[in-house]
Amino acid sequence: NIYEIIENVAESDANILILGESGTGKEVIANAIHYKSHRSKQPFVKVNCSALPKDLIESQLFGHVKGSFTGAHADKVGFIGQANTGSLMLDEIGEMPIELQPKLLRVLQEKVYYRVGSDKPQDADFRLISATNRDPFEAIKDGNLREDLYYRINTIEIKIPPLRERMEDIPMLAEHFLQIYGEKYGRKDASFAQAAYDQMLHYNWRGNVRELQNVVERAVLLSKSGKIERMDIPGAASGVYVPEE
Repeated sequence: NIYEIIENVAESDANILILGESGTGKEVIANAIHYKSHRSKQPFVKVNCSALPKDLIESQLFGHVKGSFTGAHADKVGFIGQANTGSLMLDEIGEMPIELQPKLLRVLQEKVYYRVGSDKPQDADFRLISATNRDPFEAIKDGNLREDLYYRINTIEIKIPPLRERMEDIPMLAEHFLQIYGEKYGRKDASFAQAAYDQMLHYNWRGNVRELQNVVERAVLLSKSGKIERMDIPGAASGVYVPEE
């Protein structure tokens, strides 16, 4: 269903909001949207809003001109400028400072932006893909996300279920990662024993697909023979999950 949505919306410039727990594959979905779009040959700039210093995020996003503040020794093209004619992904958008959100909203409405310290408008030609692991309505209630910005970035919403709600995907994903790391570490004959599958299918995967990927990589590295009999899953003893019949 998710990939059907991607096929339907990729060619448009509609703003996309991707919801899902950490590790569910939000960036994978964003990649699929960009590379299936008419902007696929143009830049795809990815920004983690929670990783940027709050006192620099405006400059990082919009850019600045030389001398606009202490330490601005040269003009800087921000992430919006770098994404010109391409796509911009704002990951963990709920972590963007609330005072900066009206400026982003204005960019999306007017398709222009201003570098810090400049009154010269710059064209804002990009496709916005936002992502968050938080419930946006909780973020709005807590005062961390403006409601008007939420409705602007949420033309199309894609919600990715956690891995524990799609256990049938585990064998396919595990085999995919097994092939990747088998080739990477020269262990192309590696395979899973049934006991390893049983472990994977009876664990709740709090870290979602990212955790499964790490577990498979570790199993390939630690296996002494081609057959992986047991998965080394940290915390599995306290995190056993038995799906309902």
